[in-house]
Amino acid sequence: MLLKLLFRNAFRHKLRTGLTVLGICVAILAFGLLRTVVSAWYAGVDASSASRLVTRNAISLIFSLPISYKDKIRSVDGVSRVSYGNWFGGIYVEEKNFFANFAIEAENYLALYPEFILKPDEKTNFMRDRKACVVGKKLATRFNWSINDPVTLRGTIFPGNWDFVIRAIYTGRDSGIDENQFFFHWDYLNETVKKNIPRRADQVGFYMIGLKKPETAADTSLAIDRLFKNSYAETLTETEKAFQLSFISMSNAILTVIELVSLVVIVIIMAVAANTMAMSSRERAGEYAVFKTLGFGGRFLAFLIFGESIVIATLGTGLGMALTYPAAHAFRSAVGNFFPVFQVDPHTLVLDVAAGVMIALISAMFPAWRAVRVKIADGLGRIG
Repeated sequence: MLLKLLFRNAFRHKLRTGLTVLGICVAILAFGLLRTVVSAWYAGVDASSASRLVTRNAISLIFSLPISYKDKIRSVDGVSRVSYGNWFGGIYVEEKNFFANFAIEAENYLALYPEFILKPDEKTNFMRDRKACVVGKKLATRFNWSINDPVTLRGTIFPGNWDFVIRAIYTGRDSGIDENQFFFHWDYLNETVKKNIPRRADQVGFYMIGLKKPETAADTSLAIDRLFKNSYAETLTETEKAFQLSFISMSNAILTVIELVSLVVIVIIMAVAANTMAMSSRERAGEYAVFKTLGFGGRFLAFLIFGESIVIATLGTGLGMALTYPAAHAFRSAVGNFFPVFQVDPHTLVLDVAAGVMIALISAMFPAWRAVRVKIADGLGRIG
């Protein structure tokens, strides 16, 4: 009975309530999309493993390291496995077809990334073929690639046309794994570079290091960097998460603006909802006075006002959350492959609910306070 009363009160002025619900819906939708963009930016960080380290040149990632460092790194206590690779930077057909492509030491690299799931026979074929490549499922779908299809990349860092054959397609262990990457054998790259640019041969862009125990990451990183201190190519070793965060830090200003805008949207709609509740409260001042004369206390009046606010906020929040999924899908299609992983995180839905609760409670506070304090005579004076 009380719930029916709350709904009747909420929709007594249908146009005003409808517009308020729509406004909350748009605000929650915008908030959810903005938070999803932030989550997508951090997707690589979230997918990082605590048991992996990355070693690169201490000056910059664009400077290489000798392949001879591999055995020295492998000898460090706490290291279980070492792989290496280069960012290739190849272009498929035209520049807009961007995707991450790497030359890797495949055996250990794939062992370090158990979240990349390959079929056993495809993995075997990839390991046997010098010109073979592995592509992610989403990347294969994007370009309609299949097993045994030939692919040619135009090199930018390593000039020339590079021919590959797709021998394996990997899938992610879960939905947060990037399935838009392209891997091929580092040996193929190095052999070709030896012929064409000998001075750039036997160089790697990074080392991927597996740890026996994740808790030894700090000590192991220091031990690796001490090995190459004062050498002509000093190293910087950090956790995979820290390595990913170093890229995100370059766009901190953008992320800060996005987060601020998402909060401002909620504050604005909170003010709109508060205005709606204030207008409703003023219109019903006489009714509240009658309730008081019948013996209903301030708590009951506050319940009516907060209940009405919660009904409106719940409808708007629920509708906004329901629309977030199709909106996120449309946004993902619009931006292309700028975000390898773009999905609505459950944490974003929790934030949506929290925002809806804040809108409901804060917008009803002042009207409820006024209704509780209004004198019966003053309220009855507004009737008619």
